[in-house]
Amino acid sequence: EFASRGFKGASMDAIAARTNTTRALINYYFGSKEKLYLAVLERVYGEIREAESHLDLEHLPPVEAIRRIVEFTYNYYVEHEYFVRLVVAENQAKGRHMKRFPALRTINRPIVDMLGAVIARGQADGTFRPDVDPIDAHMAIAALGMFNVTNQYTFGALFQRAMGAKGDVPERRSMVADMVLSWLRPESVC
Repeated sequence: EFASRGFKGASMDAIAARTNTTRALINYYFGSKEKLYLAVLERVYGEIREAESHLDLEHLPPVEAIRRIVEFTYNYYVEHEYFVRLVVAENQAKGRHMKRFPALRTINRPIVDMLGAVIARGQADGTFRPDVDPIDAHMAIAALGMFNVTNQYTFGALFQRAMGAKGDVPERRSMVADMVLSWLRPESVC
């Protein structure tokens, strides 16, 4: 409901009907619509971070580790459109709810730390340029990966290309990984 309609448009009655409960019971358990929404955000961000924790990157060379992160992220977005839709909805709300829930910063720190460790290994062996910020890397991966989901209907209609899960996922996923890796390499410094 929140992924489809955002916080404001989501109906507590619809949520109650979909969960075979009552609006009163949901409010009793969570306290308010906003607290339920924050619980949903906490859960969906927790789910992606938990899934990322199983990537097992330590034994991989830095380039392969980054490729694994990018490909995992791309696949995750395609397979979990509700996650992308919630992120878009919260951005449309200007992050109003997230600002009131600092625990989400902690939940999301592991991906930055994971990227930071891989990037540091790549910087140490000369594979990656020295001026890369892991948050910038995460932003690039997220932006390139989410576009396939967030813009699948408009871009698909304008350019007659199937996108999202119906598009050429392997080719686009590989292209995104190549773009990120190209940006990370020392020769991409201008």
